[in-house]
Amino acid sequence: MLRKLVDYKKLDHELAALLIETYSDGYGDDDIITFRNAHGEIVEAVEIQTNDTLYLVKISKSLADFILNFDDNIEKELEDKAAPVLEEVEAPDFVSDLNLDQEPEEDSDVD
Repeated sequence: MLRKLVDYKKLDHELAALLIETYSDGYGDDDIITFRNAHGEIVEAVEIQTNDTLYLVKISKSLADFILNFDDNIEKELEDKAAPVLEEVEAPDFVSDLNLDQEPEEDSDVD
């Protein structure tokens, strides 16, 4: 099984949802894995597992905030994507020549 060390900020939506599902009530001391990386620095992480990969997600203060605010963040992100972006554009000259306040004339059909 492949093992990857990742920062939670680099998780795609599917892995972020799995992280939230796995630690929906937060994570405790028993969930934390501590090890030294290649630079000799101590790293703390929690595990999430897919069919072929075991992800070690680095722990930070912002990870705890991310888990607590996940639902609100996803909802806001979806709202932002759904909102259309409107730009103000200047109408062409011929539009200002039109009298848009008048009622349209009815066609008179002659049989």
